[in-house]
Amino acid sequence: MTQQKLQQEQKLQQKLSPQQIQLMRLLELNEPEMEERIKQELVENPALEEGMEQHTDEMATDNNLDEEGFPTESADQLSRGDYYSEDDIPDYRFGTHNYSPDQRQEQAPIGAGTSFQEFLIEQLAMRQLNDKERSIAQYIIGNIDDNGYLQRDLYAISDDLIFQIGLDVDTPEIERILSIIQDFEPAGIGATSLQECLLLQLERRNGTPSNMLAYRIINEAFEAFTKKHYDRISKQLEITDEQLREAIHEINSLNPKPGSAWSDNDIVSEQITPDFEVYEQDGSLVINLISGNIPSLTVSRQYREMFEDYNANKQNRSRERRDALLFVKQKLDAAQWFVNAVKQRQKTLLDTITAIVDQQQEFFFTGVESDLRPMILRDIAEKTGYDISTISRATSTKYVQTPFGIYPLKHFFSEGIQNNEGDEVSTREIKHILQQCIDNEDKSAPLSDDRLCELLHQKGYPIARRTVAKYREQLGIAVARLRKEI
Repeated sequence: MTQQKLQQEQKLQQKLSPQQIQLMRLLELNEPEMEERIKQELVENPALEEGMEQHTDEMATDNNLDEEGFPTESADQLSRGDYYSEDDIPDYRFGTHNYSPDQRQEQAPIGAGTSFQEFLIEQLAMRQLNDKERSIAQYIIGNIDDNGYLQRDLYAISDDLIFQIGLDVDTPEIERILSIIQDFEPAGIGATSLQECLLLQLERRNGTPSNMLAYRIINEAFEAFTKKHYDRISKQLEITDEQLREAIHEINSLNPKPGSAWSDNDIVSEQITPDFEVYEQDGSLVINLISGNIPSLTVSRQYREMFEDYNANKQNRSRERRDALLFVKQKLDAAQWFVNAVKQRQKTLLDTITAIVDQQQEFFFTGVESDLRPMILRDIAEKTGYDISTISRATSTKYVQTPFGIYPLKHFFSEGIQNNEGDEVSTREIKHILQQCIDNEDKSAPLSDDRLCELLHQKGYPIARRTVAKYREQLGIAVARLRKEI
């Protein structure tokens, strides 16, 4: 039998108030998102209005009520509380209490046109199938991912059809229905592997010599092709380098993700709206926080007067009057809370961009990438006095407009190393040089990581081969063997 003990221990824990957590959420929003957030708050909270804030002490005294509508001892009991994490905060603390839980309306999704699955269902409707075959086809289409692949095993689909829709179908029948779907547009849809996807596309093309050879390469030497072992392919299929080159050109014109290719046609490029503006004026840098259509906010004077009216008589107060008083108080607290959070957000953003510009002054004067200094989140956190997580939120999805273009704030952060002269340089500059070396290499004999390391050493950047490999991967560049061309 285990012995129970009572033990006391002392430890430090950081608590977050709802206001701090709401500020963190607001910090993550960019300028257009913030506009929408304020519009939403204006609609949901009638105690919040557009306009300049009127400083008043009317709400400073005797305005804190308990849930019965009577004054409380603490000024913080209704408006805020302390919690250990965001998960501990009740949902109502972030709302404006306009609706009871059963009255809240779910926001309708924004129509985005015909989905990829709907596009396939439309093609299915043009095929002569019985009800059973159509049900099987619809289930298969529902399992095709956005890239156009059927990732589920046919045996698993067979089991699902039995348990979910009561159809006992063997895998040959599912395979037959799948072959019908694979005849849909775009070519390659419904493939179970990359190899099958490429073969399905090649089957629809004209039977030219290069097309037929491309089919043979994918069908008979797919593994060698993925590893770019061209010599092995030429020997296995007994073809010349010229024939291989034409076949590879044919394969490179195929789409490895046919589903995404279809959906990309309906994607509208998102216009970037900068959150900050930095430009030179009379030899110094000017920093502006772009507020766009973000209005000034204030707490409604009408609601304050309403609160004073309800709160005037504290003795003979009916239940209905206490409920009304509590409702008005909650609205006023939520409005003041939001106004303060928006102000703090603006101050934090301005402090952050000011520290970034101060750290990267040379770049903002010249626009030259090599003028970017090494800078990490901790540097800005130390300059501003904010936590690193706050700086991370303040720079996330934010953009700054300069005379040289629009840049994401994350663009200005990079680690640094020392060159041979002892100067600290940004890793971004090294990546730029690495990219140039690879762009100018002989594609028939690409530069290995060891060779790239030697070139960087010659240019005065003493970095290890594993670091070169890391930067190459961050740039999305394949290893030398996979960059080889014939």
